[in-house]
Amino acid sequence: MDRAVTNPLVIEANSPGFMQEQIDKRLRDNGFAPQWREITAPDNKPGNKKPGDKKPVRRLIFPDRLSDQVLAGEQVVARYDTAASSISRDYEALRITRSLYTVLADITVVSAQADGLSAQTLAAFNLRPRIWQLEVKPAGQRKNIPSGFQQAIPGILVMFTLLILLTSGASMLALERISGLLRRLASAPISRVELIAGKWGGRMVLAVLQIGTAMAIGTLFFRMDWGPDFAMVLVVLAAWAAFCASAGLLLGSVARTEAQAAGLGVLLANLLAALGGCWWPIEITPPWMQFLQKLLPTGWAMDALHKLISFESGALSALPHVAALIAGTVVVAWLAVKQFRYQ
Repeated sequence: MDRAVTNPLVIEANSPGFMQEQIDKRLRDNGFAPQWREITAPDNKPGNKKPGDKKPVRRLIFPDRLSDQVLAGEQVVARYDTAASSISRDYEALRITRSLYTVLADITVVSAQADGLSAQTLAAFNLRPRIWQLEVKPAGQRKNIPSGFQQAIPGILVMFTLLILLTSGASMLALERISGLLRRLASAPISRVELIAGKWGGRMVLAVLQIGTAMAIGTLFFRMDWGPDFAMVLVVLAAWAAFCASAGLLLGSVARTEAQAAGLGVLLANLLAALGGCWWPIEITPPWMQFLQKLLPTGWAMDALHKLISFESGALSALPHVAALIAGTVVVAWLAVKQFRYQ
């Protein structure tokens, strides 16, 4: 197995014999660069210690006359000492264990032959073609958890669009009701549906302006990459803007005061943002939270943006999310019409 990076490994053994070459080969197959040396008694006198002498980072120690012990069928105990970082220590120990178990398998196979175990039989064994070969290839496209601007910018965009529409959008409707403006509009020659449609349109314009400004700032100042399906990203955000406009109308219709609308708007926006994956990547949360995200409109928007921007899953992958947002917009708008009051 060829590896671009090899780790130096000092092996201390007195008279290892012919097993040295086989152990050396298996360690190199697993990404180590063995350096064999005899075990010498430590000399702690300050005058005899050389300036360049340093304790090796990785050290593998075998008992004396290693090959003789293997031939005699005795148990061989090896010790591995390392000063490597904790991040790579366990992985290096695993690779050394794999190397030594491979040597043990070589000894078992060669010893079962008529010629027995020797340097010549091991060399001949190494030249044999391998019957079994393991082919490793990716099972699919790796999905890295969104981080940095790929998580922060869509998350902030989705959250604050909802927050503004649930606070300002709802508060303005409650204020118009309290001030009597809606009662005066009731006498105008427009239907109830036309009046609500106009209110919805105004909030839709506010949401589009906010999304457009956020996208422009993210692109110009933070070099945000919106992925290969930018048109579908715009469709998802347009559907999200429509949902937020309807949600603002519904909250403004049920709230009795301006302060109540603003307070409920802040509470709902923060709750939906946290559970929908706006604050952190939903991929790092427990399974129950990932399931809950699929039931929330903020989750539909964030999951669609992750698929398009971070995972590059294609435009078709976001179609179910767009359909869910449009359906949610229709349902919430219908509830807003039912709950709408002139006074």
